[in-house]
Amino acid sequence: MKIIMLGAPGAGKGTQAKMIAEKYQIPHVSTGDIFRANIKNGTELGMEAKKYMDQGQLVPDELTVKILLDRVAQADCANGYVLDGFPRTIPQAEVLDKALTELGESIDYAVDVNVPDENIVRRMSGRRACLACGATYHIAHIPPKKEGICDTCGQELVLRDDDKPETVLKRLQVYHEQTQPLIDFYTAKGVLRTVDGTVDMKDVFGAIVSILEG
Repeated sequence: MKIIMLGAPGAGKGTQAKMIAEKYQIPHVSTGDIFRANIKNGTELGMEAKKYMDQGQLVPDELTVKILLDRVAQADCANGYVLDGFPRTIPQAEVLDKALTELGESIDYAVDVNVPDENIVRRMSGRRACLACGATYHIAHIPPKKEGICDTCGQELVLRDDDKPETVLKRLQVYHEQTQPLIDFYTAKGVLRTVDGTVDMKDVFGAIVSILEG
């Protein structure tokens, strides 16, 4: 079972990817994690990627796909995997598709966790973080016991720049321009499935399970 998770930043696709991985005992493959692991282990591909990252450039699609294929070729991916954070653009999807076809493989499902922009702005601007210990809260859903103060270490909580409404709107704009076309790409391949990401997290997961087991 090879699954790609799609959805805007803050839609909750990473959380769902982890839950799918846990239920079906398949790896949750996040491109960020793979890059970090390859760089930490000093692999040839990792060092090549680091060259671009050190210059503040994006790692080219071909190299990203090479690192990804290297990861999914490992024994723990024999029964499938959940891809999170890749592909982000049509060129990336095409390179991945071509590489998988050459291996006689293909993606089984592209699951789009659909959440309207205004919900995402509300969701993310309610987040609060403790810069001291890394704990995270949400003013509506997971509030701290004392407003603005971390339960764990007592330090002040902050609204990160990444979660400010203006930043979120910019990120959503980039998402719609680059990643939204993937919806059409995977629809044309007949593998796209959409779930309502505005409902409770457990209900989103239930809908995904119904798709995977349907």
